[in-house]
Amino acid sequence: MKGVLTYLKQVTQKIPLPVFSVNLSGQSLDEEGFLKFVLDEIRAAGVRPQMLCFEITETVAIINIDLAMEFIKTLKALGCSFSLDDFGTGMSSFEYLKTLPVDYLKIDGSFVKDIVTDDVQKAMVQSINQVGHMMGIQIIAEYVENDEIIQELREIGIDYGQGYGISRPMPLSDAIQKHYL
Repeated sequence: MKGVLTYLKQVTQKIPLPVFSVNLSGQSLDEEGFLKFVLDEIRAAGVRPQMLCFEITETVAIINIDLAMEFIKTLKALGCSFSLDDFGTGMSSFEYLKTLPVDYLKIDGSFVKDIVTDDVQKAMVQSINQVGHMMGIQIIAEYVENDEIIQELREIGIDYGQGYGISRPMPLSDAIQKHYL
C-alpha cells in the first residue's frame, strides 16, 4: 500500500482526477487493524482519497459482508471509491449488489470475452449493465481484448473497459510517467 501511495503522490493532473484501483485480498480484509492501517497510510502520504478505488471480489465481500461494509463505508466517507470485482461469478450476485454500496461493478471477463459471437453472453452483459446503471453504478468490462469487443461494449453502453485491447499492463511508475505528470 505504501508503495502505491508513494507513486500516486507524483501525479500532478487534477482535471480529470485520475483514479487508480487497488485490489484487496480476503486475507487483508480479515486482518484486524487493516482499516486503520489504510486510513493511516492515506493520511501520511497526503494523497487525495478520490484517486483510490478499492476492488473487492464478489466472493470476498460475500464471505466478510459486515467487515466489507464497515471498510467500504469508512473509506467512502473519506472520498475513496469501491468496485465489486469479478461480478457474476458468485451464486448471489445481484443480491449482494443490492447490499454493498459500491461505485463500480466489474463484469467478469468470462462473460465479456465471447460477446461478439455468443448472443447469450451478450445478453448477460446487457442485463448486468442495465441493472447496474439503474442502481447508479458505473460498469467496467474485463477482458476487452480487441476492437470488435470494444464496439459491442460501446453499443451496450458499458462505461469502462479493461484488457489488452485498451492497454497492455505496465508498471505503475510507467503509467504515471506516461499519462499523469
